Amino acid sequence: MSAPNSRFVRACKAQPVDRTPVWFMRQAGRYMAEYRAVRKKHSLIEICKKPALAAEVTITAAEALGVDAAIIFADLLLPLEVMGLPFHFEAGEGPVIDKPVRNQQDVAQLRTDQAAELGYVSEAIALVCKHFGDRLPMIGFCGAPFTLASYMIEGGGSRNYVHTKKMMYSSPKAWDELMRKLVAVTSEYAAEQVRAGADTIQIFDSWVGCLSVEDYRRYVLAHVTDLVKRLQKTGAPVIYFGTDSSTLLPSMKETGAEVVGLDWRVPLDQGWGMMKFAGAVQGNLDPVLLFADWSEIQARAENILRQAAGRPGHIFNLGHGILPETPVDNVKRLCEFVQQHSSR
Repeated sequence: MSAPNSRFVRACKAQPVDRTPVWFMRQAGRYMAEYRAVRKKHSLIEICKKPALAAEVTITAAEALGVDAAIIFADLLLPLEVMGLPFHFEAGEGPVIDKPVRNQQDVAQLRTDQAAELGYVSEAIALVCKHFGDRLPMIGFCGAPFTLASYMIEGGGSRNYVHTKKMMYSSPKAWDELMRKLVAVTSEYAAEQVRAGADTIQIFDSWVGCLSVEDYRRYVLAHVTDLVKRLQKTGAPVIYFGTDSSTLLPSMKETGAEVVGLDWRVPLDQGWGMMKFAGAVQGNLDPVLLFADWSEIQARAENILRQAAGRPGHIFNLGHGILPETPVDNVKRLCEFVQQHSSR
């Protein structure tokens, strides 16, 4: 690990720190001129697959913003490729999976023996860790089994997750096998990131908020818990993040993840309180607030810090990733403000 004693890692373990650590989801992205310049020459997947480029955009963003942690630049769907499910990006459409997984036979054909082919992500992490040494901790990440499964089954993004839920409800055996295969691949992939120097792993469950509590508990909880336990064997704390998931928070906490990410739809103190203030939380400013006047951004950030009430275990972040067109200066100013205000 690169910076196991950093304030960010200490906060992940709900240990006292001198001020609130801050980083942002999608801190390397299209809102930054430096990133747009790289994207003019390379596709998203090219950047992911060339360790020197992935490391460069990761480092540039972390240094430009002055954040307390760097997160590796990678795409959530990379593991699909090594499982035998190619995908591509269409302008304005996002990712498209050419042959979605729809039945037991499709699930049976998915491979779990090629996770090592994702080694380019770990190589990029090693380069970032070499650059920062112990000055800045490193976050690795992977997609959660439900979110990756929903992409595989729907063939891309979805509004109602009809195909995903249909498989869950009517082919529970196929569903369980799919989830087990995803856990096998993502746990190996993410553990390799820790071996390369990542201090923590964030599990992104972007679409899990579409589930009822009952369905989450029946079809998802055991699999995420398995993933969390496997990753914790590396010694790295785990951050588990979902959107639109306030009803699921107590169940998400049962996975054993050290940190649970909160989106902006639930007040920070309320979300943390639903988990009996156990462990750490991360969040949770609405990313769209970064388009507002500074006075409004400051007031909202102050409110989040007030709700955290100086308890050990708060990591400041947005409730989802930074959006394209976001004014860079607002992001930098927010980072500086949280660091200064929380140290008083």
